[in-house]
Amino acid sequence: MHKRFVNHCTIDLTLIPDGPILIKSGKEGADPTKPDMEFVETYHAGGRSIYLPGSSLKGAIRAHAERIVRTIGGEQRPKLNSQKIWASNLLDETNQDNNPNFYLTKWKNDEKNKKPEDKHPHPGAVIYNQSCFISQIFGNTSIASRLRIEDAYPDKSQPLKIEERNGVAIDRVFGSVAVGPFNYQVCTAGEFHTKIHLKNFTLSQLGLIGLVLRDLDDGWFGLGFAKSRGLGTVQVKFNSAVVQYPGCVLSEDKRQIHSIGSQKQWSNTFLLGAGEFLEPEDAQLYGFSQPDYQDTPVAAQEMDLGFGVQLTWRNGTVTDLFERAVRSWSNLLGVSK
Repeated sequence: MHKRFVNHCTIDLTLIPDGPILIKSGKEGADPTKPDMEFVETYHAGGRSIYLPGSSLKGAIRAHAERIVRTIGGEQRPKLNSQKIWASNLLDETNQDNNPNFYLTKWKNDEKNKKPEDKHPHPGAVIYNQSCFISQIFGNTSIASRLRIEDAYPDKSQPLKIEERNGVAIDRVFGSVAVGPFNYQVCTAGEFHTKIHLKNFTLSQLGLIGLVLRDLDDGWFGLGFAKSRGLGTVQVKFNSAVVQYPGCVLSEDKRQIHSIGSQKQWSNTFLLGAGEFLEPEDAQLYGFSQPDYQDTPVAAQEMDLGFGVQLTWRNGTVTDLFERAVRSWSNLLGVSK
């Protein structure tokens, strides 16, 4: 599926510290006047500034997404290929039959050693199907990620407030000070702007991302250092969301979305998952749901340069997009809405 580009969602959002937050730089400088733990910094907008790395955001989002799917499924690889794999333990090196980083690599190596006539005609579909639901979104060593998160840079119109705090590490056995005292840098005010990109997605995958962002805004999990000590909680403000179908055009009356190169067409208000753009046999190979659409109050428009179709949710309406995608997530779980 990475060889095609059927749909793309861009979520524009702002992260606002709801208390102290620290993403550590990972190294200590030689300046004794600076705190022991510094905020990660980079050059941005003509100067040096703190920021929230996209890798840190993606790691936190993936970890909570795994918690959600493990609530309704397991992390053990099912014995029957027809059963869905929800979340694999990619850190488990002892049980290689349950870690896709091992069993998918083994399958690919076995395929290379086969005669051309014995090789599987659709290896990409096999690798995708044998990856867990989380890996199908965030990737593993055999398939690329569908989700990309940009670094979150501070909004210059909202001044940052940087503080230094003191702390100690307590020995869990003796109750005495194990490390410290030490001081660390935190950000307590400001706004950080970023974008989340999701390509070739199913609506259930988009719905899961929506649930993760909801929980992040509710403070169910945090970002960065010392989350168990009250740091890392943020508010999530949705600025806009755009869903694009680059291989489609609008009909002359603007009421229908037409897929170029096929006879497929949909209403101009339909939110379409990746399965909608595939032929039934291809969708079955990859395990994509069909049908995979939801009706919306948003009307499609042409993309820039007059080619492609997009639906746009403005500020204050982005939750409507996630609500409709979560319906597909609920249908995947067999929960009636």
